[in-house]
Amino acid sequence: MNIIPLLRWITLPAWRVTLSEQFSVAVNPILSSSGHFQLWVKTEGEGMNATELHNDAIVIDGLVIAKWDRELFEDMRRGGLTAANCTVSVWEGFQSTVNNIVDMNNLIDLNADLVTKVRTTADIRRAKQEGKTGILMGFQNAHAFEDQLGYIQVFKELGVGVVQMAYNTQNLVGTGCYERDGGLSGYGHEVVEEMNRVGIMCDLSHVGAKTSQEVILASKKPVCYSHCLPSGLKDHPRNKSDEELKFIADHGGFVGVTMFTPFLKKGINSTIDDYVEAIKYIFNLVGEDQIGIGTDFTQGHGQAFFEWLTHDKGYARHLTDFGKIINPEGIRTLGDFPNLTEALLRHGFSEKQVRKFMGENWMNVLADVWGE
Repeated sequence: MNIIPLLRWITLPAWRVTLSEQFSVAVNPILSSSGHFQLWVKTEGEGMNATELHNDAIVIDGLVIAKWDRELFEDMRRGGLTAANCTVSVWEGFQSTVNNIVDMNNLIDLNADLVTKVRTTADIRRAKQEGKTGILMGFQNAHAFEDQLGYIQVFKELGVGVVQMAYNTQNLVGTGCYERDGGLSGYGHEVVEEMNRVGIMCDLSHVGAKTSQEVILASKKPVCYSHCLPSGLKDHPRNKSDEELKFIADHGGFVGVTMFTPFLKKGINSTIDDYVEAIKYIFNLVGEDQIGIGTDFTQGHGQAFFEWLTHDKGYARHLTDFGKIINPEGIRTLGDFPNLTEALLRHGFSEKQVRKFMGENWMNVLADVWGE
């Protein structure tokens, strides 16, 4: 009889530690404070263990804003990332953003053994087959469009696939989450229409509630919160209410769950299990088909970067103070991504659900937006 193992936690009373022959114990049992043994077991007839599943799955990080260099790309490969939405513009205007794209293209070419540029979901699947990480370029602010609708197609042709409508404050398109929200501007409606036409996804993570709602209603393609957390677990201007999360899902949108610890319930003391708690919370609101990962990892950056990031336009009024930034225990860097697959399984999600959360749901929504 062939046995295909699946690793999972089971809990047994201390007096029932003898397992039937259908189980094989993978590690030593742990006696909990409640007097129960917790066993990490392989069960007969079920699927892959956590490592096998992670290696086999499409793994997509919906938002990374790290310091782009070979060390970062090596860590992505250690983590088994198939693709990532990599920020190349926040406060920059058109020309500076083009310069950033040129720099990223050069970096990809110099590290072609590790990464490859992706524009389509077919490109992402090819990256998986080649054992590389696909670099999808994205913006965290539509500021780079300036007041020129024609720039949107230019950026699409340069490989940009996701653009956030505003970053924390007001721009020509709409309002960020740290500003009194005036909603989507007339120009903003034109921007949404053009992004729909060329196939760039509208991101609303740092966008105000009113502007977000109006983008959701205006867009003919699915939109996303690429990296957010629920305010039901921690009240914060960057977190989204239950109503906002349900509204985007009810209109075909997508929710990427961030690991940014200042927005998690326990702050910098958060662990990978606290992050899974946030996934569970959103899962209970939107279901299993419209949720994914968006770490918002900033690894490699120093204090000067955060000073630039947290001031309006990179230099003006101070918007927020993150304080100390440390990623959740158990997933400190992108290289620790396999631990997330293990944690999701350990918390009771099925193999099918884990595959969806780790990347398949992102693939489906991106294919829809990109017109594939």
